[in-house]
Amino acid sequence: MSMLSTGRPTRPEQVITRPATLTGAEGLLQHEPLIFELGGWDKTGVDLPPVPADFAEDDLGDLLRVEPIGLPGLSEPETVRHYVRLSQQNHAIDLALYPLGSCTMKHNPRLNEKMARLPGFADIHPLQPVSTVQGALQLIDELAHWLKTLTGLPAVAMTPKAGAHGELCGILAITAAHRAKGDTARDTVLVPTSAHGTNPATAAFVGYKVQEIAQTADGRVDLADLEAKLGPHVAAIMVTNPNTCGLFEREVREIARLTHAAGAFFYCDGANFNAIVGRVRPGDLGVDAMHINLHKTFSTPHGGGGPGAGPVVLSAALAPFAPVPYVTHGPDGFDLCEADAQAFGRMCAFNGQMGMFVRAYAYMLSHGADGLRQAAEDAVLNANYIKARLSKVMSPAFPDGPCMHEALFDDHWLEDTGVTTLDFAKAMIDEGFHPMTMYFPLVVHGAMLIEPTETESKAELDRFCDMVEALAGAVRAGDVDRFKGAPFHAPRRRLDETQAARKPRLKWTEPAPQAIAAE
Repeated sequence: MSMLSTGRPTRPEQVITRPATLTGAEGLLQHEPLIFELGGWDKTGVDLPPVPADFAEDDLGDLLRVEPIGLPGLSEPETVRHYVRLSQQNHAIDLALYPLGSCTMKHNPRLNEKMARLPGFADIHPLQPVSTVQGALQLIDELAHWLKTLTGLPAVAMTPKAGAHGELCGILAITAAHRAKGDTARDTVLVPTSAHGTNPATAAFVGYKVQEIAQTADGRVDLADLEAKLGPHVAAIMVTNPNTCGLFEREVREIARLTHAAGAFFYCDGANFNAIVGRVRPGDLGVDAMHINLHKTFSTPHGGGGPGAGPVVLSAALAPFAPVPYVTHGPDGFDLCEADAQAFGRMCAFNGQMGMFVRAYAYMLSHGADGLRQAAEDAVLNANYIKARLSKVMSPAFPDGPCMHEALFDDHWLEDTGVTTLDFAKAMIDEGFHPMTMYFPLVVHGAMLIEPTETESKAELDRFCDMVEALAGAVRAGDVDRFKGAPFHAPRRRLDETQAARKPRLKWTEPAPQAIAAE
């Protein structure tokens, strides 16, 4: 069975040939060189006023340019077409399913984008007097209220700007709490083997030693190993729940009990909160600190098109040490507390990411409590549907029981086929799909981690599964060349990824002129 570029199976007898084009373009997909190769070095796309006659170069001192700026001067239509053509070479959530595991690449309602662009939110300045931004401060305060409500924790730090920044905030609050008690001998943080890489990196950045906690055969924290490693030297544990294997930590309350009995704090990596929001409150599970990726759980374009947001909810034991600034509410309205003797310090210059706050708040209000719960349930349902369908042709890493919001497969089914996880992923590009997350988590050999999210319909999930099943059939049929050379139909062929990582070319340099032989 062959596949069209859109991923739909075609009739077995249909043969599609694709002769190379003479221009490098393929239908509506235009070939596009680098902007530096488009020319225009001797022109500008805008009219600039002439230099005043009384201008003195000395006025600029050492800021005067001594050589050309090195940018082509394209006209407006040339510039627009350049970036539109480049955009057509990228996969996007508005084009098709984006199944990256642990990334939650979901559709984000355009309503939230419209709200974030309202002048009273988009055009304010962080140094405005607080009397002129009362509405913005009220929104931050109300968003904080709902984050505390959804997590069952009494305090939240709003300023961290994404997951790893939130981890840093939580670990610094934990450090401050230990120091306040005079407990300065705790120099170790325990992290499961399947943790996100930012967990041990954050702990090490703060100055802690990092010790791994083993994983059980069913993909969860090994309680015996955890208990053996806990002691007066441990400051905290960092556990993701649901974890990076897409599984809920069933013994999470026992994990919290053992941790607290040892005098340590329980940091929960909240990257996967979107799988349980409205269903489980982390505070009820014994969590002391958890970051929430607003750009995953509460509708922000992934990374926010720039900034993200990672508020950190805190237990009563950690709340006094939350960073400044934070919003307060008194008789004269909302204000910002810029100094607090117990706060561990400041995470960023100002008050967090306003656009991300607006999007998250709009998402919450438009969904309501029942809608947020359904979003989590649909994410889990979709992942289990994919696991059930693809387990017939691929090998699930943890076959027993359901998964949460993402389905994890290993490469056992590819053994002795001559096809690797990377080969299979590259072949998916030819079928019009972005590959799943590959080779992560590291505890699973040849991992393929698929997160469909809650915004995909059954029809789209079936389209994706039809494609994977068809490619798996090609693997079983021994069509190795289809995979080793893939992608064939993408704007760019397969790179030498090792060389690209170790010797990246980050700057364009004009090629040396080639000598033309005399006739």
